[in-house]
Amino acid sequence: MRPELPVDRVVTKILDGLRNECNVVLVAPPGAGKTTRVPPAMLQRNEREIVVLEPRRIAARMAARRVASELGEKVGDTVGYQVRFDDVSSARTRLRFVTEGVLTRRLVSDPQLRNVGTVVLDEFHERHLDGDVALALLRRLQTTSRRDLRLVVMSATLNAGPIANYLAPAEVVRSEGRMFEVEITYAGYSPSPLEEQVASAVERVAEEAIDGDILVFLPGAAEIRRAARACDGIARRAGLLIMPLYGDLSPEEQDRAVGPAPKPKVILSTNVAESSITIDGVTVVIDSGLARIATDSPSTGLPALTVQRISQASAQQRAGRGGRTRPGRVVRLYSLEDYVRRPEHDTPEVQRRELSQVALELRALRIDDVPWFEPPPPEALIAANDFLARLHVDEDLAAIVRLPLHPRLARLVTASPTADACAVAALLSSGDRVDQLDLLHAIDRDLPPRTGQIAAQIRRLVRPRSTRPDEDLRKAILRAFPDRVGRRQANVQLANGTFATISADWKPEFLVAVDIEERREQALPLIRVASAIEPEWLLDLFPERVRSIDQVTWNRTAERVEVRSMLVYDDLVIEESRSSAIDPDLLVEKAMEAGLHRFVDPEELDRFRARAAFAAGHSSVPLVTADNVTSALRSLAEGLKSFIELKRACDGNAFIQAVRSQWTPQQQREFEEVAPDRIPLKGRMVKVHYVEDQQPWIASRLQDFYGLKQTPAIARGQVPLLVHLLAPNQRPVQMTTDLAGFWERLYPQLRKQLSRRYPKHSWPE
Repeated sequence: MRPELPVDRVVTKILDGLRNECNVVLVAPPGAGKTTRVPPAMLQRNEREIVVLEPRRIAARMAARRVASELGEKVGDTVGYQVRFDDVSSARTRLRFVTEGVLTRRLVSDPQLRNVGTVVLDEFHERHLDGDVALALLRRLQTTSRRDLRLVVMSATLNAGPIANYLAPAEVVRSEGRMFEVEITYAGYSPSPLEEQVASAVERVAEEAIDGDILVFLPGAAEIRRAARACDGIARRAGLLIMPLYGDLSPEEQDRAVGPAPKPKVILSTNVAESSITIDGVTVVIDSGLARIATDSPSTGLPALTVQRISQASAQQRAGRGGRTRPGRVVRLYSLEDYVRRPEHDTPEVQRRELSQVALELRALRIDDVPWFEPPPPEALIAANDFLARLHVDEDLAAIVRLPLHPRLARLVTASPTADACAVAALLSSGDRVDQLDLLHAIDRDLPPRTGQIAAQIRRLVRPRSTRPDEDLRKAILRAFPDRVGRRQANVQLANGTFATISADWKPEFLVAVDIEERREQALPLIRVASAIEPEWLLDLFPERVRSIDQVTWNRTAERVEVRSMLVYDDLVIEESRSSAIDPDLLVEKAMEAGLHRFVDPEELDRFRARAAFAAGHSSVPLVTADNVTSALRSLAEGLKSFIELKRACDGNAFIQAVRSQWTPQQQREFEEVAPDRIPLKGRMVKVHYVEDQQPWIASRLQDFYGLKQTPAIARGQVPLLVHLLAPNQRPVQMTTDLAGFWERLYPQLRKQLSRRYPKHSWPE
């Protein structure tokens, strides 16, 4: 006779609620028996199938085995289970425990769930993404074409109000639990490896001779194996049995961990033992405070499990496992301060996960209006649908959604339905580390046991053809990772515009970066796993992502304007050519950066500026501004490509003329009248020198001024020039603006000096 459990007292109330055409929300503490007692009770009053959604594969398997055992049957008869790649059920099965994603895929093939009368969502407080999707789809079905479908939501730590409102009409049923007092102690921070911390805690507990089993919560299988080795000697001395418990163990190994044993056990478990599975006899819980949490790997773009600190709610769930049958004890391998600083609850996955799998399922169901319990961020769904469009999933939508793989990997397999593609998908899906730089080389070796098992299961679904050439498989990998294309030069530039490094052993220029690892000691991430591709494949497979761009650029070495003609995939140049080009604006910009002296005699330009400045003071002639200079250079650059051509165009007086051409004809006439370049003197033209902020001046031999009584003037005779009177050696002997005064006062004395120094020259009185 099976023992009574607390939930047995409320089973009738649950069944009455379902019979009254209500949904039911059941809140029952851990150990109340909700997983193994409520679903089979429904068999008595439900002719249709009952489906129970469990958040983990191990929970679905073990719950099915426990219920089948209590019914005196074997699994697969009345009670069965179905998880990823494992279906133990038959045509006789009426109560089916499944993982949440299995139901979603069933809805794709059977949108009405014709043979299902009730769906139970167990441990809903964990808020896995598949669970939220399943609830939304079930609620939509229930409020449209299947009003007879009943939903039961069960949880230990659920706030019943919001979910009851969502499922209205819904009846909230509460069950008592069996909970004894639990003493909680904190070990505090330790720098020791986790397995050593566990061993020390187990040793302290064993020394106290506590009656009962010890349940140790660890993040994953690797940590469990290390802790088992560390605790081995302690267990042998204390007469304890070490039992691992995690999802990939065989059903027999899982049963040994949770079933009775001749000696006290140290059960090393993942967070699977937090809920759904009751392990009788546990009186001590050792909590590492860590779990592997579902995330989305930035290195592969695939779902991954990363070790993170658990929330306070999870810590409380774990602690509750120590007080099921008698008062217990919990040892937390962290500090009280650490516990207080943890979040109260985990963020629902629908709020933080990548949603391409969800978007794929909704696309297959042709559903746009999803009545979410708590909707995901709109931008996350938009990004997911954009990504699916990039994968071209609509080409093989039915085949892709049928595979229990991430859309990337399902696309890979459907693009190349071969044994090798199945192996690649299995390797990337399993989470086993790929130790080969070239992904194709990784499948040439013996696959790890778990990967081999997954590959075999995928092959059973795909029924692959014989292996095809490497090119076909590499194209399939490209189809699965179109956002990971890169080109190797000094480093690897990726299609999203970022850069990464890769081993010097990698030779192909173009690649798909399948696994990119961030490393603290390196400025750029490292590409760990890649697959070679040809750039032509991008044009063949993703023509909508390839565009032609002509970009005018500056060749600094050749000092010329060029046009860079490129084929670009996203932000990655896959092919390019260069040729000289005409762009006067860019040529002038670079010329001004290089300096105007490269093209124009700076002294001539300064003189011209000063001449114009003088003229501006006596006429309508404007000052020469920087804009005038740039405009002149721009006019000369028309039709030119390089500095060499521009220098040639500016030679001689061309640049000055280009500046003057910006003036009106009247301004040009006034310029020559007011500020002449030269003036006549003794039958020849003498250059007028203009210097900014100085008086214009001329210079010539003293004899050239004989007979000239008035000082030469410019600005229509208004401004006398400063006259430099030169000796025969071309050095000035006098500077004056009063030539008449010079002849009268200074010349007589100067004549005597010059005649003695230069007797061959004429020095008349």
